[in-house]
Amino acid sequence: MNQVTQMPSSCTSAVSAPQPAFPLDRWWVAGFAWELGDKPLARTLLGRPMVLFRRPDGRVAALEDRCCHKELPLSCGTLEDRGLRCGYHGMLFDSEGACIEIPGQDRIPAKACVRAYPLRERDKILWVWVGSTPDSLPTEEPPPYPWHADARYRFGGDSFHYNTPYQLIHDNLLDLSHLGYVHLKTIGGNPSVHMNAKLEVKQQGDVVSVIRHMPASAPPPTYVAAWPFKGLIDRWQEVEFHVSHLLIWTGAMDAGTGNIDDPLREGFHLRGFHGITPETESTCHYFWTMATNPHPDKPDVTQVVVDQTAATFHEDKTVIEAQWNNQRRFPDRSQVDIHVDVGPNRARRVIDRLLKTA
Repeated sequence: MNQVTQMPSSCTSAVSAPQPAFPLDRWWVAGFAWELGDKPLARTLLGRPMVLFRRPDGRVAALEDRCCHKELPLSCGTLEDRGLRCGYHGMLFDSEGACIEIPGQDRIPAKACVRAYPLRERDKILWVWVGSTPDSLPTEEPPPYPWHADARYRFGGDSFHYNTPYQLIHDNLLDLSHLGYVHLKTIGGNPSVHMNAKLEVKQQGDVVSVIRHMPASAPPPTYVAAWPFKGLIDRWQEVEFHVSHLLIWTGAMDAGTGNIDDPLREGFHLRGFHGITPETESTCHYFWTMATNPHPDKPDVTQVVVDQTAATFHEDKTVIEAQWNNQRRFPDRSQVDIHVDVGPNRARRVIDRLLKTA
């Protein structure tokens, strides 16, 4: 093979085309570690077509999904020891986006490169940093999610593609009063109990927390299948909104057997990770996992919990996409807020403020 002359790369200072407006200069969820195998993965995140892949040394990388030659998506290419090879004319790109080989040509032009995005794998979650400029680099590492490695828990997860704006999913997850109407076969319960549950909404910086307690309530089907409750339960729902993801801790204990405010409380736990990442202004990705603590008498129900969680998310998807379709049918109609909208409205104000100050 001819010796390659590598010219200096100028991709990091390239001017990007206008993109949809989303909060930038932060980590967003790009997927899960188990999605990266022996083939590149195409995914559009925040209006930016990307190709994700795992290097031979196990590290992960993300590039813009286009070859700088004839613009075939690099996701149509193949993975090699040194990088990602375009499937059209064989140009080879390393994980930093630089072309390191052009078959049949010694000289590599300086502009033979594509934009690279910082991609990190942490606790089985893939996080991508999307900056306001190509030169914008991470100021900190992605947040940890310890429940995926906690020996007391077992987890599973998947992803959904939504034909809706991403903030409609924020609205849904920050208002769990809908469980009594949408999820009767799984994690629902008495609608009146859900709608009248004590609601506490707090905010610290850009983080919005919603806490709901339902003492002495009947356990829903998923809870009964997973835990040997003796009767009524004291149930909790704690939602923590971050701009790029939500953490939801739900669960229950036998009524009157413990302090529901104790952070070390016993009982049945469901710890949900919800990465809501815009694809475009009207579509998004929903990356989720559910971790649960199996009871010694029911050690093999983890898959049941994960499957029923997936069923509830399918129900949500049906409702949210129907909601969005109807909002487009009635574009001039206003919406009336009720008491359960406090958390969703605060989250929307966070996003609005970040966009105005960008």
